[in-house]
Amino acid sequence: MTTPADKPPLDRKMLIDLGFIDARAKVLDIAAFLDRLDRAASVNTSTDFRIDAIRAALAIALENSPARAERILQLWSDPTTEPVERSDGKAARGAHPTRTT
Repeated sequence: MTTPADKPPLDRKMLIDLGFIDARAKVLDIAAFLDRLDRAASVNTSTDFRIDAIRAALAIALENSPARAERILQLWSDPTTEPVERSDGKAARGAHPTRTT
């Protein structure tokens, strides 16, 4: 019986063959989301930090450098280390307002 450790790592072509359609769909989902935002009526002209966070993450994703996923997760993470006295009830935002660049 073979174990995952016995299997050779996938080469680039195999990774592309296995993952391209899924990645393609995700890129289209993000583009469609941004298109819907552009078409939506706005009650507020300021940019939402979550959209800034997605745009910053896309810039990192397009770089040709290692650890892109890790860097995006760090970008979106809460940098504070001290507990807050009182929660504002919006803990699950997906990005931190002060970490969009």
